[in-house]
Amino acid sequence: MEHIDELLVQHPGTEARARRRLSVGFARSPQLLRAAQALRWRVFVDELGARLESREPGIDQDIFDAHCEHLVARDDDTGEVVGTYRLLPPAAARRVGSYYAETEFDLTRLWLLRARMVEVGRSCIHPDYRNGAAIGLLWAGLTRYMLAQGHEYLAGCASMGMADGGHAAASVYARLGERCHAPIEYRVFPRCPLPLDRLDAGAGGALPALIKAYLRAGAWICGEPAWDPDFNTADFFVLLPLANVAPRYTRHYLKK
Repeated sequence: MEHIDELLVQHPGTEARARRRLSVGFARSPQLLRAAQALRWRVFVDELGARLESREPGIDQDIFDAHCEHLVARDDDTGEVVGTYRLLPPAAARRVGSYYAETEFDLTRLWLLRARMVEVGRSCIHPDYRNGAAIGLLWAGLTRYMLAQGHEYLAGCASMGMADGGHAAASVYARLGERCHAPIEYRVFPRCPLPLDRLDAGAGGALPALIKAYLRAGAWICGEPAWDPDFNTADFFVLLPLANVAPRYTRHYLKK
């Protein structure tokens, strides 16, 4: 991991009022990890209304955090953490006993992939930095990490808000169609399924940017969405085999 510890990617900010410069790397200090957890609380709890249990108000933390790698995007001028993504690699998942997604899905059919599968999650961006630069850098850091470590599959939960009761999520799932679904041998099963038969799949709803980005890169949706009552979201389990990723995507992120 030594060569990964030094990962640093820089990107000139595009917002005229600040000309921000951003960098991305792994949180290697308690202070950086805490800043990432505080950003998660701000976005998920204060902004989106999630109900999270935490030992400390204002800090989003759970039992998986200590076992994860925490990728953070920072504003070089202020040092502020403005974006984060957490990664749970296979060895760490074995130590903690499961992937986070297993609290929401039965992943039995993915058993043979576990030794090569990294779980990603808790992705969020500070409201002032949602112009694409921060998430682009996080994806660049994630790409370099996956290639350097030789992992072959990226997996995790991608969420949609349920302020409308879940109708938009049901509509999005219906529109995805079989072309976006994983082969049947990679299907997963929600422990608390979204009640699709009681929702209006014709209600319309925009495909969330993160799910769209995964699908463009070559990811699959591995089954029906789950309902996460703590976050009040519909969660889609996404699996991205790196073999599916078009070379132009890899080149794009390695340039950053």
